[in-house]
Amino acid sequence: MTRIFQRILAPAAALLSFGSAAQARAPQTAKPALWQVSDDDTTIYLFGTIHLLPSDLKWRTPQLDQAVTNSKELVVETIVDEKNPAKLMSAMASLGLAKGLPPLVERVPPAKRAALRAAIKESGVPELAYNGMKTWMAAFLLLSNQFKALGLSGGVEGVLRSDFAANNKPIGELETNIEQLTFFDRLPEAAQRNLLEGALEEGSSVKRDFGGMLDSWSRGDVKGIAKTFDHDLSTSPEMRDLLIRQRNANWSKWIEKRMASPGEVMIAVGAGHLAGPYSVLEMLKKDGYKIRRVE
Repeated sequence: MTRIFQRILAPAAALLSFGSAAQARAPQTAKPALWQVSDDDTTIYLFGTIHLLPSDLKWRTPQLDQAVTNSKELVVETIVDEKNPAKLMSAMASLGLAKGLPPLVERVPPAKRAALRAAIKESGVPELAYNGMKTWMAAFLLLSNQFKALGLSGGVEGVLRSDFAANNKPIGELETNIEQLTFFDRLPEAAQRNLLEGALEEGSSVKRDFGGMLDSWSRGDVKGIAKTFDHDLSTSPEMRDLLIRQRNANWSKWIEKRMASPGEVMIAVGAGHLAGPYSVLEMLKKDGYKIRRVE
């Protein structure tokens, strides 16, 4: 379950994860997958990202740099302002706080309550504060501490945004902060509790899972990404429908509409959204678009 947050909601998690720690072992260089869909006057590059990365990983390639140069606009999942987190925190508070909730420790099985209390203590946030959070929000905050422990910080999107901003190119988003968080807020309570239990995984397990995900991404192994992603969501059809199918359908329709306007655009979204049978790429193919893998 930790990987679900790493792959799906981590643009926001990246902001909460900034800090210094011993970094997870990782490849030294990466060659992630890049696609394009085009017609006579429009080209859209589709780049699968990882939202949290070790700072020393070299992932820029000549093909990617050329696509960045060609693109006149960047579109990401959601824009997280690292310098002014108030917008994100306001969105989280508006959705994630509620009255009359059971104590957080009662939302996990008895066998996991000691681990939850230990995670709460380590986070530095009073247990009473967590009791007023919806389960998904509490899981989100606790998972951000796991990311910190791995020494992870902002990933691909932040670098790309800096490049485009430096060249006065516009940057857009497919979802606002609150729209993205709403998908988690709509999850059934049982699914939210699965996420909370995922936040209690041992550090060695989290590090191993992240290492496997990073390895697949670094090699451009789309089948590997799809396999682990499908495994993570196999026990929760609700999460697959809300977090993958519905969002990918929204994004594919956005791309189809954008194809009607000339120009070159780069879309950078989590790699899991571009892998597997419910991916944005497969939805575009079903609607008759031809996808070419650039790298």
